[in-house]
Amino acid sequence: MGYSEDAGKQAQKEAPLRHGGEVQRRHPSSSNTRPARCPRCGLKGLALLALSAAKPLVLGLTKLPTLLSMLVAMGVCWTAYGWSFAVGLIAAIYVHEIGHVVALRRLGIAATSPMFVPGFGAFVRLRQYPADAREDARVGLAGPRYGCVASLAAAGLGLVLASPFLLAIARASAWLNLFNLLPLGSLDGGRGFRALDRRSRVLALAVLVVAWALTKESLVAILAIVALLRLAGAAPAQGDRRAAVEYTALIAVLSALTLLQVPGLPR
Repeated sequence: MGYSEDAGKQAQKEAPLRHGGEVQRRHPSSSNTRPARCPRCGLKGLALLALSAAKPLVLGLTKLPTLLSMLVAMGVCWTAYGWSFAVGLIAAIYVHEIGHVVALRRLGIAATSPMFVPGFGAFVRLRQYPADAREDARVGLAGPRYGCVASLAAAGLGLVLASPFLLAIARASAWLNLFNLLPLGSLDGGRGFRALDRRSRVLALAVLVVAWALTKESLVAILAIVALLRLAGAAPAQGDRRAAVEYTALIAVLSALTLLQVPGLPR
């Protein structure tokens, strides 16, 4: 799961046009009085927020290449794990990829819709390069962030409904998103890790060590080993604080989700 870059030289020319620094001028209010709060307005705002979050998920399914490749991947997964788990797992991967799409659109970076590769996950192909390591980290970590939300939602419903199926989906989704946080190459974690300064990398390593001590999850141990090796590499003098917070928070939450006990499955 992730995204690949396919950009021409025009990316550098277009970067200033798509950089997230557009000036928004505020006009002074004609009155200093604060409007009264309306409960209905709060509910309406929450509804609009939910609709805005769901809109990219729905629109993505209108893209024929995405839908067809998703069905093929679902069919392959179906033969191995059954239709219910196949639907849940492919849906979790789809949410992860939509996270990349949303982040790319916010930065004005052209990209394709998600494409599934049966047995390997899915990807989004970029037609422009991110302007810098900060933008690259924003896009890279957006996938695991959306995937983490999907995992938490499945876990919450699974616990409330006592559904082994939903708990299995939550655990599998958490593991896949945790794998994508490996600080290597073009993986989401690699893109996020490149934006961290040395101090933030040490902090991420510390969180990984604590997460492994609490979960004994072998994948977390692998992430910690790779993060340790990356400490010797080049790091920016001034890292991206948001990327540091997001990376460590995702490590903590996703590691905790691997502790989910699924009836009928070994720990």
